[in-house]
Amino acid sequence: MTKKERYEKVIAWFQENVPVAETELHYNNPYELLIAVILSAQCTDKRVNMITPRIYQDFPTPEALAATTPEVIFEYIRSVSYPNNKSKHLVGMARMLVNDFNSEVPDTLEELIKLPGVGRKTANVIQSVVFNKAAMAVDTHVFRVSHRIGLVGNSCTTPFSVEKELMKNILKWYSGTLPKRLSSATTAGGATMDGTSIWMTVLPTITSTTTSAYTED
Repeated sequence: MTKKERYEKVIAWFQENVPVAETELHYNNPYELLIAVILSAQCTDKRVNMITPRIYQDFPTPEALAATTPEVIFEYIRSVSYPNNKSKHLVGMARMLVNDFNSEVPDTLEELIKLPGVGRKTANVIQSVVFNKAAMAVDTHVFRVSHRIGLVGNSCTTPFSVEKELMKNILKWYSGTLPKRLSSATTAGGATMDGTSIWMTVLPTITSTTTSAYTED
């Protein structure tokens, strides 16, 4: 099976099973999604969705969150992974939004990754889901499974290199034929599910139906 055929199989799976991919995280605006995605790192969406309603209610704006302390936020999020770091990140993120971005969530990668607790993956989630931009989130699962089923080669040794390879190949072979969310979000699966990329769900499913060897074309 060639690499192109592998991509074709992945896209076919998307078209049949996930015509419109949506995030499982609950939110009402970009600010709330940013909170949820920061909290979702190495944590389930189910757990995040259990604790965010209180945060959204008590800190409905960046100004409200910026005015509190990490110690206060810790009590809201103590059941998630790494609550100490995440409480600091959330307050720091809110303060930067207020001080540097007029209390608005920025829409560029360069600005998003300046925010505490926001790396490239989180920034790509926000760009894709909120701003419908060309972005793709690559986490450990996407990285591992993309290699396992032959969507990327051994030369892709970082999440960034996997991101570039996946986007390049899908745009090259399937631009204009993908489901709505995939086409609008870089035709590369940037929408999230379970707090990361929907590819985290799709690729492991496809693994069992593809062979382990492929031919470069």
